[in-house]
Amino acid sequence: MNRKAFIVLLAGLLAIASLSAAGAESVLKVGATAVPHAEILKVVQPDLAAQGIKLEIIEFTDYVTPNIALAEKQLDANFFQHLPYLQAFAGERKLSLESVVAVHVEPLGLYSKKYKKVADFPAGATIAIPNDPTNEGRALIFLQSKGLIKLRANAGLQATIKDIAENPKKFQLKEIEAPQLPRTLEDVAGSIINGNYALQAGFNPVKDSLLLEGGDSPYANILVARKGETKDPRIQALAKALTSQKVKDFILKTYGGGVVPAF
Repeated sequence: MNRKAFIVLLAGLLAIASLSAAGAESVLKVGATAVPHAEILKVVQPDLAAQGIKLEIIEFTDYVTPNIALAEKQLDANFFQHLPYLQAFAGERKLSLESVVAVHVEPLGLYSKKYKKVADFPAGATIAIPNDPTNEGRALIFLQSKGLIKLRANAGLQATIKDIAENPKKFQLKEIEAPQLPRTLEDVAGSIINGNYALQAGFNPVKDSLLLEGGDSPYANILVARKGETKDPRIQALAKALTSQKVKDFILKTYGGGVVPAF
């Protein structure tokens, strides 16, 4: 092989190596719960692919693993939680994670298979609520906003059932892991279910809930990355895609008010 041919061959091999490296760097692994987060991510996969970014969606069924996996660098970002939950979880476990952008609100709702309105709930009826600290507080604040209970003045976002100051109908509040709440409906008067799990269970939050959190909720679901990495061009590209008109139109058309854009 002459020198010129060798140089051409070497240049070709270097180009292939460069493309392979670039391809590896353009993979973006994002953890998400199935509904609506993974569904929304799938909408923007083609847009990121057009920018040379392969969006790999890893689905989770709980609220704990996605943050651990992100902190341990098994993921580049995650999309499943609201800011109060992130702050509480990351603070408790000393994880260096932060919000990139707010995407949507999943209104919390009260559902029942036994009663058609809350006024029909008998005194002492059992209502199931999420058991993680942030969503338990959110559920209690929700019940208070609907006039069913009253919390101590300084209860705050981390309120627990111990903070209930007034409970006129003596409802029994049963703390259950959020993913299991739809399954409790055969056994309780009602369950307060997070929007994503309600959708996953086949409910239309607007039509099927007895009570529904307003769209002005401060609990917007967010894209999350490790601190210091939120400016990564791949993550910024994803943030821009998730807050596009395309995603807004998809949310409004697909979920019928059960998911509300936060941008």
